This record gives sequence, structure tokens and C-alpha cells, in this order.
Amino acid sequence: MAVKMRLLRVGAKGQPSYRVVVADERSPRDGRFIEIVGFYNPRTEPETIQLKEDRVKYWLSVGVKPTDSVKVLLRKSNIIS
Repeated sequence: MAVKMRLLRVGAKGQPSYRVVVADERSPRDGRFIEIVGFYNPRTEPETIQLKEDRVKYWLSVGVKPTDSVKVLLRKSNIIS
């Protein structure tokens, strides 16, 4: 089973916000997930990024691969370089 850290879309039509989740790569984008590790809202000024740093670091340490968009968020939060 391959596990990834990715975004799950929430919010009304035309008003997206996202949860950063750890999920099996085979499950659909807004489907089943293992754990919520953060939140991202691109619509606020400046954009809101809230991450559970200890859980993110744990999942990265056990080999979970973040998607490209999550990688950008982790860099902005100074969790990865």
C-alpha cells in the first residue's frame, strides 16, 4: 500500500479550502483518508496554512511522499527545505 500526503478539497462551490491529509494513493481525492495533518485556505490574505508539525514530521519519517502542492506548503511552513 502506497501512502501519500495530499490535499482534500472542502468548502462551497467556488470557495475552496483544503485539508492536508495522509491517504492511500488509490483512494479518490475527496475520499477515505488515514489522518488529517493540516489545513490550507488560499482565499485569505495572506493565505492560511496550519499544520500539525509533529504529525507531518512523523509521516515523512515513515516514508510518506507529499504531492507537489503539499511540498510547496511544507516549504512555506519551513518543515522541509
